[in-house]
Amino acid sequence: MLLTELDGFLTGLVVCPEAISPDEWMTIVWGADAAGVPPFEDPLDVQWFAKAVASRRDEIVRDLARGKLQPILDVDERDGEVLWEYWIDGFAEAVALRPAAWQALADDPGNMAAWSRMTTLIAIARNESDLDSMELDAREDHAAAELIEVVQLLYGARPRLGGIAPVAAEKGAAAKVGRNDPCVCGSGKKFKHCCS
Repeated sequence: MLLTELDGFLTGLVVCPEAISPDEWMTIVWGADAAGVPPFEDPLDVQWFAKAVASRRDEIVRDLARGKLQPILDVDERDGEVLWEYWIDGFAEAVALRPAAWQALADDPGNMAAWSRMTTLIAIARNESDLDSMELDAREDHAAAELIEVVQLLYGARPRLGGIAPVAAEKGAAAKVGRNDPCVCGSGKKFKHCCS
């Protein structure tokens, strides 16, 4: 996976209404062979890679919980155009892992509009859209901003649907964190310099 595609994939995993085990999705990320063996010779490389991917996933969770998703998007060096299509491809690959869970989210009346917007973006990225060329150009011009907005809406729908709770609930918000205590996100930084 390209970095931007990986970022979309990890975001799709985080937003998915049903939890997906890293054992299942990590083999997709590193392109393991049929036996599930990672393409690394050194076990330390496997550990490093897995930690790096987990770290980015945790960062996405924190960003979504704050309402400030910051996707990694490539930019075309020739014209400065944001290449959001690769990110959406990664997101769509995560959706394909649990289609029934996503369908349940899409069937909820409160999510139909957001899911429709996401499926339209996926169709545009795959050149499968029914939009005319003017509508297509207008959507593509604002696609990066729209995908951030739509992902935030879908992430917010998860607790309402009985899905995975947001980060604050997962971390056990009952205990108060002091400003100089280690951050609850696991970054190793003081709380006041990280998630406060």
